[in-house]
Amino acid sequence: MRTNVKLFTILGVFLIVVATVYGFWVRWTEWAGIPALYAVAGLSLMVAVFLWLTERKFGQGPDDDEHGEISQYAGTYGSFAPWSWWPLGLGLACAALVLGLAIDAWISFIGVGVGIYFLVGWVFEYSKGDHAH
Repeated sequence: MRTNVKLFTILGVFLIVVATVYGFWVRWTEWAGIPALYAVAGLSLMVAVFLWLTERKFGQGPDDDEHGEISQYAGTYGSFAPWSWWPLGLGLACAALVLGLAIDAWISFIGVGVGIYFLVGWVFEYSKGDHAH
């Protein structure tokens, strides 16, 4: 994971330099590319910080060991609900929300309402039914 932290940090710093040079090049008059480059740099640095904190919490992984084996990655990575339809419904609701931004606002309101329903259902999925704890 240490290599990934270095990679994303270098990428983030590089993009900050590129965005600054680009900003001076266009005399800070172009308001699409400059914020986009800074946003990508920020996202890259966010990933680097997340990976750094994860490494501090869990220690070195098998990818940092020169003699590491793929079998060292075996194990449980998380708890996932089998056959869950809530994420699909939430994705469709988000699609309706964005479609409403392009077409008309009333579609966005429907997307927000349906999205809240599916988000609450996904959050409380383990509270009822077959997978209740």
